[in-house]
This record gives sequence, C-alpha cells and structure tokens, in this order.
Amino acid sequence: MLIKEIISLLEQEYGSLEWKPGREAVDILIATILSQNTSDVNSGRAFNSLISNFDNWETVASAPVEDISHAIRSGGLSQIKAIRIRQVLNKIKEEKGHINLDFLKPMGISEAINYLTEMPGIGPKTASCVLLFGLGKPSLPVDTHVFRLARRLSLIGPEISAGKAPGLLQRQIPAPEVYQFHLHMIEHGRRVCRSRHPQCNKCVLKEICPSSLASPQTSES
Repeated sequence: MLIKEIISLLEQEYGSLEWKPGREAVDILIATILSQNTSDVNSGRAFNSLISNFDNWETVASAPVEDISHAIRSGGLSQIKAIRIRQVLNKIKEEKGHINLDFLKPMGISEAINYLTEMPGIGPKTASCVLLFGLGKPSLPVDTHVFRLARRLSLIGPEISAGKAPGLLQRQIPAPEVYQFHLHMIEHGRRVCRSRHPQCNKCVLKEICPSSLASPQTSES
C-alpha cells in the first residue's frame, strides 16, 4: 500500500518520532492562532511575549485588546489576532467556568473539531493541531506542505479541495502514524519537495511518487 511505503521511507530518512503531547492544549490553541500568516520565528516571539506580559490565560481574557495586541505585535496582524484570542478565551471561560480544554479529551475527533471550529478564527487545521499536539488525539492537520505533497503523491486527486483533503487523508493513515506522518511530510516539503523546483532526484520517495515518475526533475543548483 502506497501510504505504508511513504511512512516507512520518510521514517528512514528523518528518523522515528515519539508521539506525545507537549504544551497544554490552550497553549497550542493560542500559539496556532499566532502562527497564522507569519513565520515560526515571529509567532514564537509573539507567544513568548504574551505569556511573559500576562500571569495566565484568565488575565489575557480580561485584558484590553490593545494590551494583547501590543504584546503580540512581533507576530503580525496583531490587532486581528488579539481580538480572536480574547474572544476564544472568553468563550471557553463562559461555557466551562475556567480556561482549560481538558473537557475535549473524552470526545471523539469529529466532535472536538466541531467544538473548536465554532470559535472565531479557528479552522480545521488549527483545531487538529490542538488535538494532535495538545491532547494526543490522532487528528491530522493539513497545512500547505502536507496538501502539496499529498497531491503530488496521488494520495488525493488534483480536484480535491483543501477543505476536503483532511478527511480523505485521515482515513488512509493508521492512527498511531498520524503524528509522525504530519511532521515528516512538513519536513520533506521544506527540504526536498518544495512548491517550486522540487528536488526529485534527491527525494527518498522518487521511486513511488507518480509526479516524479511522470516528470523527472533535476535538483536545484
């Protein structure tokens, strides 16, 4: 099966990854909002600035939007993101009485994603990041790298939209492999299978990739 070969070859190339939740789910949620339309470096700076300027998420939820915006200005679009962050935190607090996402743990993936995507500015990719990295649930975030590689590898057809891709890919990947598959696909997209000038002759997947077999390309000089 193609997906098993992809997972195996990427693991040989980039190593085995242990799947375990990192930060708290709320931290992942806010960090992912901050990552929208900016670089990892800038969003990381914005997140660190935010948590250093406020004692906890309850303090952020009650802070003026301008104060939040000032704290996260290094991440870009700070006013828009500040409003979203405040809205999201207050929604959780109003509904649950405290700002914590542990109540999502017993939910199925679809139910948890539906809850999160009802929040302002939260799409399926952000919701899946929260579940995968914050709660240890095998929900696949599909970013531009994963989407591009999935098309080139014919895991999804060229007519499949970004909105439909997560569900189609999710059904193909064994749950224990979702974490590693996601991170390896991103790494491979950044290093080798780039949007422009993919380095097909350096690609560990070149022997099974329909795009490479149909149109071999040379590496960048």
